[in-house]
Amino acid sequence: MIETHHLSKLYGRGVYALRDLTITIDKGEFLFLTGPSGAGKSTFLRLLLRQELPSEGELKVGGRDLKTLRPSQIQTYRRTVGFVFQDFRLIPRLNVFQNVSFVMRVLGVAEAVQQRKTFQVLKWVGLQHRMNAYPEELSGGEQQRIAIARAVAKRPDVLLCDEPTGALDYETGKLVLEVIAKVNAELGTTAMVITHNAAIAGMADRVLRLGNGRIVGEEKPARKLTPAEISW
Repeated sequence: MIETHHLSKLYGRGVYALRDLTITIDKGEFLFLTGPSGAGKSTFLRLLLRQELPSEGELKVGGRDLKTLRPSQIQTYRRTVGFVFQDFRLIPRLNVFQNVSFVMRVLGVAEAVQQRKTFQVLKWVGLQHRMNAYPEELSGGEQQRIAIARAVAKRPDVLLCDEPTGALDYETGKLVLEVIAKVNAELGTTAMVITHNAAIAGMADRVLRLGNGRIVGEEKPARKLTPAEISW
């Protein structure tokens, strides 16, 4: 699903944010990308979102070479990718239902389909009873679960999560991880969680550790942990 070959990102004066990454992430895999601040995790995310271009090497998602996408193809590609950020990025003036249906509305999905899918995904994350609330009325954990619902409402092939528990307390963070695990297990969505918190990585199929822009370690847990078993 995601392939890189000798991928590098150079920012002026010989400073590499990523250097010589060659990795393959399989369809349906649940992968954690860990490492300290400055390791290159966020740079990799920006490349995957096609917000920036690699300096060297190849980056393919679902067979698409992101370096060669024409401007008209970028939005089509992004429709296949869901993304969840640490700071939620909900639209304050829209209620929960409108936030979740927003992307489908922009994509021109029929209103009846928008309504059906939005209610389905809100029920799926356990927040259908909050569909008329506004972001400021929600807890941090509820906002993050709505952000996940918005990301998966369009049924993306890939779900990218950037520090999804970073702004949450322990118990709330576990609820959010449960939702992400559910997306991966029940929808078969390839999921990548980017985090500096190695303690939560035991619930992944595989863990890649970045350091100074390079892969410095790879682990496959003998047994995947459930969110309830995670402590940090």
